[in-house]
Order: sequence, then structure tokens, then C-alpha cells
Amino acid sequence: MFKQKDEVKKKSGNASSGKEETKENKIETNNKPEEKIDEPETVVNDKPEEDKAAGKVKELESEVGELKDKLAKTESSLAKEKDDYVRLMADFENFRRHSSEERLALIGSAASDTIKGLLPTLDDCERALALLKDSSDKAAKEGTELIYNKLFAYLKSKGLEVVKAKGEKFDTNFHEAVTQFAVDDENKKGTVIDVIQTGYLLNGKVLRYAKVVVGA
Repeated sequence: MFKQKDEVKKKSGNASSGKEETKENKIETNNKPEEKIDEPETVVNDKPEEDKAAGKVKELESEVGELKDKLAKTESSLAKEKDDYVRLMADFENFRRHSSEERLALIGSAASDTIKGLLPTLDDCERALALLKDSSDKAAKEGTELIYNKLFAYLKSKGLEVVKAKGEKFDTNFHEAVTQFAVDDENKKGTVIDVIQTGYLLNGKVLRYAKVVVGA
């Protein structure tokens, strides 16, 4: 009986000591400082930012490409307009030069026609002077000479000059042979020996050929 009681006590003692140990362990566990748990580092995903930057670069490159195309078209258009302008100015310059030449030619032609119309008056004056050469009417001679000299001086100021003929070698560029006359002097052959009608030059060009007699 006593032995059984002692065993029960021992068991109860062991049980109680076990409980006490468990409590002590719990207290010790509770009193231990909490260990820090390393939290996993938050990984920042930069890919969206990179994609955004890449998209922005592509957008800028596209804009640059468009601007380059616009610049090329503008330069091409400007070059064409410049070429058209140069051509237009060249055409205008040619037109102005041709117009000026035509105007001068017209003025020259009008002047030539006017002066040519006055040549018969000079011819009449020359004939009158030839007739009055041996005349005793001094007043008529002087008056005719005055008219002829004034008229010829005015026409000379406009570029009129007499074609040299008498005593000159016959030249088809200035002379028109009316007839030929036989001469004994070899030096006079092919030479103008007489002038039937005076020839005139206007500004270096033949206005009227001199009608002449050529020695043969």
C-alpha cells in the first residue's frame, strides 16, 4: 500500500515537475528577444520605364524623320522656284534687250526713211549749184549754197555722209555702174570716172548707192 502511494507521488511529482519545466520553457521562450526576419527585398521592375523611354525615342526619331522629309521637300521646292526665277529673269532680260534692239531698229528705220526722202532735195540743190556755177546771178548762187549747206549739215549730224566715188576704184559695195566708158589711160580702167548720182552712207551703212560711169 505504502509503496503504491509512493509511486503515485513520484509520478505526480514527475508530472508536476514536467509541467513546471514546460512553463519555464514557455517563459524563457517568451522572454527571448524576437529574431528579426529578413523580409525579401522588393525588386523594382524598371522594364516599363525602359519601354516607355524606348517608345519616346522611337516617337522622336519618327518626328525627326518627318521633319527631314519636309525639309527635303522644302529645299526641292525652293530650288525649283529659284530655277524658275532665274529663267524668268533671263527671259525678261532677253525680252528687254530684243525690245530695245527692235525700238532702236525702228527708230533707225524711221530716221533712215526720213533722210532718204530728203536726198532728192539734196540732188536738186546740187543740180542748181551746177547750173549756177557760171551764172552771173550771185544772189541766187549764194542762196542755193546756203540752203544746201544747212540741209547737208543737219543730215550729217544725223550720220549722213557722201560715198566717195570719182577717182576711186569701182566697188560694188558702194557703187552702181550705170555705164562704161572707154579710156586710153590704163590707170583709169576699172576706176570711176564720173558720178551720175551721189551716193550716201547713214551711220556707216549704204543708204543709196552712187550711180557712176566706169572706165574700161
